[in-house]
This record gives sequence, structure tokens and C-alpha cells, in this order.
Amino acid sequence: MHLTHKLELFPDHTVTQMLFKEVKNAAELRQCAVEGKINGALINPTMLVDPFQVLVAVNKAVNLQKIGKMKTRSLYSEIIFNLSPTNNISEAFKRFGSSDGDDSVLVVLVHSKDESQLVSDISARVSGRQVPAEEVSSLTDHAKIKKLYKVTAQEEKCGTLLDAVVCRMAIKDVM
Repeated sequence: MHLTHKLELFPDHTVTQMLFKEVKNAAELRQCAVEGKINGALINPTMLVDPFQVLVAVNKAVNLQKIGKMKTRSLYSEIIFNLSPTNNISEAFKRFGSSDGDDSVLVVLVHSKDESQLVSDISARVSGRQVPAEEVSSLTDHAKIKKLYKVTAQEEKCGTLLDAVVCRMAIKDVM
């Protein structure tokens, strides 16, 4: 049900993505995350094209954490910030973070080894139905994403929406 990857550049870090639909306690989950009771990033899956997009954000966040250059206070807030094409932290949280009224949420965990306890703790906290994380693309709001990342029709002819999004995420700090 969940998707787990070891980061190639940081082999001591593993990323687990868990997707939940029909979530009834999004406000409670968000409050727990704000208070630090949930050690993970709560992401609005409608703003995601593919789980790979999250892996790019996590890789960048872990790298920035290692070199001491994070722009936010925690690794999980840095992951949410890295999903955004802009440098506005509050805007990133509004668009990519989970909101109180959301009925679906993608939980992203970064851990050092196979910590199945983390996964079971999250599953127990979320009042919703867990579905395979690979299904995140079924929730994607393509129109919102194209508008936010300013993806043109011409650009889509020579590449995918995922390509355009990941490119913009990668060069955000350069532009």
C-alpha cells in the first residue's frame, strides 16, 4: 500500500509515501503535524503529478539539511516548500500542504532504516482508507498544476507534465 524508496544520494535515508482517501480527520492531522506529534509531511495530493515529484522534493530537502541551507525550520516543511515553484513559504504551505477540509492526504516519512512502527503509527492516526501511493495521479488537478507551474501547450508537446514540474522544482533556487 505504501511506497518506499532508499535515496540514492543519501543511502542512510529512506522515504515512505502513504496515500489516504476519504479522510475524515484532516484538521486533527494537520494540527498534530503543526505541533510536531506527526513526524511527517502532510501533502495535498491534488497538487502532485507523480510520486517521483515527492522524491525530488525529499532529495533536495535532505541535501539542504545536510549542508545547513534549509529555508524552513524542519525537514518536513522543507519538503513541502520544495514542491512549490515559488520562494514564498506560506504560499507553498497553502498550495501543497494538507488543509483542514481535505478528503485525501499523502503522508511522507523520511527515516533512517525500516521503521515499520512509523508506518503503523500513521495508519492508526488517519481516519480514512489507505490506497496504493502510486494512485496519486488519479487525484491530480491538472489544470491547477499547469496554471501554478505556468506550463504551456507547446511545452507539453515535447515532454510530460511531470517533466515540466520537476524542472521548475529543480531550478527554483537558480531563477
